[in-house]
Amino acid sequence: MGGTGGSFGGKTGFQPGGTPGGGGEFLASLVLIAIGIYMVFDRVTVHTSFWRLFGSGQASFGVTLMPLLIGVALLARNGRSILGWTLALGGVLFILLGVLMNLDIYFQPTSLFATLIMFALIAGGLGLLAKSLRPHRVDQQRPMAD
Repeated sequence: MGGTGGSFGGKTGFQPGGTPGGGGEFLASLVLIAIGIYMVFDRVTVHTSFWRLFGSGQASFGVTLMPLLIGVALLARNGRSILGWTLALGGVLFILLGVLMNLDIYFQPTSLFATLIMFALIAGGLGLLAKSLRPHRVDQQRPMAD
């Protein structure tokens, strides 16, 4: 079954990083990181604001549609137009970046203790993850001599 992926290819058990040992540490590190990131994301508020083009409140969203519309028009005329594909994909990218740039992200007021716990969980999880990927000494049990 080694060729079908149904076994660990002659290795015994789960071996993160391709090295012996550290499977439990690896899973524990993922849990710590996940809890820490969840706690941080739980305290973050995201909302949108007015569309600003390069920081200017005077520009409108319609200006960012122009490359997309011109690109689609060129593609309607010739589907292999490199300029049309460039403008269309650039227009979509421009709109996505505009949406991301207009998000306001705030960290809600949190106690110092809670903030330290959040980032300690993430840092500890990352440290444990790094440790789990290093080779561990696996003690081979010797048969007891009578």
